[in-house]
Amino acid sequence: MAGPELHFEKFLGKGSFGSVSLFKYKGKRDGKTLYAAVKTSDDKHAESLYREFQILSEFKGCSRIVQCYGTKVQERTNDEGCTEYNINMEYAPGGSLRSFINRFKDRKLPDPLIRDLTRMLLEGLATVHEHGYVHCDLKPGNILVFPSCVYKNGEWRSSYELKISDFGLSRRDGDSSWWEPHLPFAGTPIYMSPESVSHGETGKGLDLWSLGCVVLEMYTGKKPWWHKKYDLKDLMNCYEPLIPSDLPCDAKLFIMTCFALETQDRKDASTLLRHSFLRGYVNKITEPHVNVKTEIRRDFALELEKIRQGLSEIRSICV
Repeated sequence: MAGPELHFEKFLGKGSFGSVSLFKYKGKRDGKTLYAAVKTSDDKHAESLYREFQILSEFKGCSRIVQCYGTKVQERTNDEGCTEYNINMEYAPGGSLRSFINRFKDRKLPDPLIRDLTRMLLEGLATVHEHGYVHCDLKPGNILVFPSCVYKNGEWRSSYELKISDFGLSRRDGDSSWWEPHLPFAGTPIYMSPESVSHGETGKGLDLWSLGCVVLEMYTGKKPWWHKKYDLKDLMNCYEPLIPSDLPCDAKLFIMTCFALETQDRKDASTLLRHSFLRGYVNKITEPHVNVKTEIRRDFALELEKIRQGLSEIRSICV
């Protein structure tokens, strides 16, 4: 996609490493108007942009990862005489998951939708992790929404697809070379895991902890740690965000798995895709009339109590 073909439409937003704007251009084959999101960084943040481009280039054709166009980072001199660095990416008409959540009453998404969106995020994380990367900054603002439609029961219905974006902070699995004790995190603090905050560990478990925070936010409409004044010491002391008691039992089990203190106990993205939370079982404490087999409810209760006891023991050791 050559630079002169792009025509500025509007400014989309600004982040830690640059800005994103919407551009339109004409398709080469049919002349149809198409759109691209152009991310721009300055010299100070060029390294992150180059890293993101290199990583996204490895995910060509991956349906749960935002797609990047072109074969290289484009450099140009702006009106102030400074060098700008640009990459062209697919445009998400639905905006970020954060803005999507804001459209719902009390910022709470319907339970079936949360399960479906969680499945999509796990599919994306499974792809990222299979390529040997850790996203390091998974949060609603770094997840893009693409409106779509599905044919169901004889009619077309509106639907949504999610894609993971913003790989500027991503690292190879196990790479902790970025860590400095006085700045013990790479991403957004309230979505970070205890080991990444305390020791700078960059593993797949970090993304799964962040996923738990995202799922929790979709249910509650509130960011993690909303119930108290957040402090990094909370994570260092082995605490996790509050999980409301009225969530569906299998949802609590899923989130608690993501919040396990030992990273290996968080499983992996491929394993979590087979979790009962994503198999359609619903067992809301507030809706006992839901038709769920007794043995399934008993299994959920036993597993939930086991995890609760484990977390209680961990807290007593860490405090």
